[in-house]
Amino acid sequence: APAAGPRTRALLDTLVTAKPFRDRLLRVLGVSEALGDHLVRHPLDWQTLVTYEPGDLHPGLAEFEHDLAGAEDADSLRAAYRRSLLTIAARDVCGTIDVAEAAAELADLATATLRAALRIAEAAAPDDAAVCRLSVIAMGKCGGQELNYVSDVDVIFVGGAADDRASAEEETEALRAATRLASHMMRLCSDTTAEGTIWPVDANLRPEGRNGPLVRTLSSHLAYYQRWAKTWEFQALLKARPVAGDAALGREYCDAVAPMVWQAAERENFVADVQQMRRRVVENIPAAQIERELKLGPGGLRDVEFAVQLLQLVHGRADTGLRSGSTLEALAALAEGGYVGRADAAALDEAYRFLRAMEHRIQLHRLRRTHLVPEDEADLRRLGRSLAAAFRWDRGTEPVVTLRREWKRHSREVRRLHEKLFYRPLLDAVAQLEPGAVRLSTTAARERLVALGYADPAAALRHLEALASGVSRKAAIQRTLLPVLLGWFADSADPDAGLLNFRKVSDALGGTPWYLRLLRDEGAAAENLARVLSGGRLAPDLLMRA
Repeated sequence: APAAGPRTRALLDTLVTAKPFRDRLLRVLGVSEALGDHLVRHPLDWQTLVTYEPGDLHPGLAEFEHDLAGAEDADSLRAAYRRSLLTIAARDVCGTIDVAEAAAELADLATATLRAALRIAEAAAPDDAAVCRLSVIAMGKCGGQELNYVSDVDVIFVGGAADDRASAEEETEALRAATRLASHMMRLCSDTTAEGTIWPVDANLRPEGRNGPLVRTLSSHLAYYQRWAKTWEFQALLKARPVAGDAALGREYCDAVAPMVWQAAERENFVADVQQMRRRVVENIPAAQIERELKLGPGGLRDVEFAVQLLQLVHGRADTGLRSGSTLEALAALAEGGYVGRADAAALDEAYRFLRAMEHRIQLHRLRRTHLVPEDEADLRRLGRSLAAAFRWDRGTEPVVTLRREWKRHSREVRRLHEKLFYRPLLDAVAQLEPGAVRLSTTAARERLVALGYADPAAALRHLEALASGVSRKAAIQRTLLPVLLGWFADSADPDAGLLNFRKVSDALGGTPWYLRLLRDEGAAAENLARVLSGGRLAPDLLMRA
């Protein structure tokens, strides 16, 4: 046999002497045919899997930008992107990072790629770059820093003239220049070349969708959102994040649209519109695919995301701690604030991580955009084996059997909790409150009590403070319930008695594990209790004796 060349010897020597490298390379090759093909085209890229510094295990945006800095055209950009993707995949499949960290790194890599593509586009058209400002706003999973391996990268473009004193004609020409740059940037990422493609850049979330201009000014964006935008467009803006181009313009855009996002729940039929949107997504899934649809189907990723986003938009008007673009961060904040039960949040977190890990492994195989669980037994075995280490399945378990069991278990739990949280009656009641009534200051509370017809607002205010003051979980849940309950008590003949009775019952039962959870989560329990407690002394006495 011919003697191995120096490059081959270097690879073989490293495989023998460096076990961490050997594990990374073999696991990547076992999970991803596409990354194996990349290594065949670029045989020296195996060296990126040899880590020398602790920082190599957790690179940030700056490191990805450095890795893409040498890209000068579409092919070199793709090669550099795949090289960085290889390192993320290696850390992912070896368990160095968890699924949320992998998704955040993928979003950082996408950000670095968009910046590199815009840099290449500007270098190709310096005259256009000189006359305009252009900011790239990431939306969707890239904006929320929870990206998949293969996904459309949703963006919105904001532009304008570089000179603040530009005439209307110069502003129009600047927008044309910005549009040419944005179009070139999109092609650099989306087109298929000899090095393949990266991912499609999708700008259809912009005002008027594909029928609207690709780039518009900030004032034009705001005018559209103030007059014409639909509910789903504000839900989409929840994840908006400036990622490339003019950073100051991007921050200005996000600062300007944020108040509209957090006022969206005040729109007529807001909750019903969001619920109908989710049902429509499910209805449009082909019948032959619905049982295998990991993302859009019942019990899939979208069930978690829609439930979390609806709770954020309803309660985030008053609680700024809920304003995160990340699904898992928002879910944790909802649990911390008492809007979701701890056990429910933990179950959703576990299920979401498992389903996202499945999605990642399915896409890694050939680096194709898909959310369908494979039917082929060999593909299922490969998928199951790749997840076994990440989720610490017993070595003796059969991977396909365990995969199916865990997938169905998590899917059932997601669907159950989606129905419980997404269709919670309290959501619509909270959404219909006036903005100032959601989280009341002392002065605002007194004014609202008078307006609602409470005869003794001072006494009522003392009840509110006793129920909702402090940092306990019980107080946090009461702060969610009370703005709505006040209105229901006010609809009765004696709102003061209703509130007093509610305080008595809460003092007696608030320490039980079921009382406040029942009022927050289950059906019309809170409204029915408000009606009963406003009707006299008998009901509260019976409840406290029960």
